[in-house]
Amino acid sequence: MGICSSCDSTHVATAKLILHDGRLQEFPYPVKASYVLQKNPMCFICNADEMDFDDFVSAIEEDEELQPGQLYFALPLSWLNHPLQAEEMAALAVKASSALMKTTASEKCRRGSKAVTPFAFSEGSPRRK
Repeated sequence: MGICSSCDSTHVATAKLILHDGRLQEFPYPVKASYVLQKNPMCFICNADEMDFDDFVSAIEEDEELQPGQLYFALPLSWLNHPLQAEEMAALAVKASSALMKTTASEKCRRGSKAVTPFAFSEGSPRRK
């Protein structure tokens, strides 16, 4: 006989929001930008896919839902309709990468990345050499 343990992990696509302080917030359920803005009133939300060098940063609509699998940024209002410089884009990429790496590491811990070895028991006493 043996004792085994296993863990099935199901991956749910989430909308990922990088806050202005570098923290990552994930939403596994539909959430509107207005909900996020209530908690971050000095920011606006933009979709990372809509950001380009030397292009103006624009906000998503308040009634728009954050989409699973998409990355968003909560940026200070002063960046609204502001051309995004290469240095700013690089800083955002580093911030997002750092936040995503922290989340990936903590997910591995929660999923139980440790291996569990099965135990086998026998009826007799152990033999000694």
